[in-house]
Amino acid sequence: MHPPPDRRYSRSHAWAMPGVQGDVRSGLTHVPGAFLGDVVSVELPPPRTEVSAGEPIGLVESTTTVFELLSPLSGIVVAVNPEAESAPRKVAEDPYGEGWLLSIRPSVREEFGGLLTAEEYVRFVGEDPAP
Repeated sequence: MHPPPDRRYSRSHAWAMPGVQGDVRSGLTHVPGAFLGDVVSVELPPPRTEVSAGEPIGLVESTTTVFELLSPLSGIVVAVNPEAESAPRKVAEDPYGEGWLLSIRPSVREEFGGLLTAEEYVRFVGEDPAP
């Protein structure tokens, strides 16, 4: 699986994609999903929570490990994907689709441009860039 080119990526394996009304939808990339195995629970901050880029915002727990989620951007959480908490396996099975985690209203617009492109992320994680 390769990261979609329509979003940006953090070095902590989060993706960010502009959404409606200036919000940014975010989730985990396929990289953590590959080693997490069966995801059994997801803990996310509730809407209206202030988050900071690079700071912890939640946890993804699998049968083998716990992965700490770091926010890709600073801002306010405006929505949380209820599917991520009620059907946590989707976080690893469909990380770029139904497994999205939350939407953030960014407070520092420049942070988005500082995230990696899909091509840069592929090089960062050392994957073969061919689809």
